[in-house]
Amino acid sequence: MPTVLRLGPYRFHFYSHEPNEPAHIHVDRGSCSLKVWLDPVAHARNIGFRPHEINAILRLVEEHSTTCLEAWHEYFG
Repeated sequence: MPTVLRLGPYRFHFYSHEPNEPAHIHVDRGSCSLKVWLDPVAHARNIGFRPHEINAILRLVEEHSTTCLEAWHEYFG
């Protein structure tokens, strides 16, 4: 489970067993988890985050989308 970024309380990572899905990142804080598609950036699945926090996380993903996409493509080829 490679970690790509840590920003504030959030850990941005992906799972090594998901290469057949479009590029995406998981963002966790405590027991909350958000799955975000990277191209284009869009909410895919949410467990526990409130709507205002989802919007803030989506902005963070957008700001760091190049880093996230590069890590995805570097790992999965």
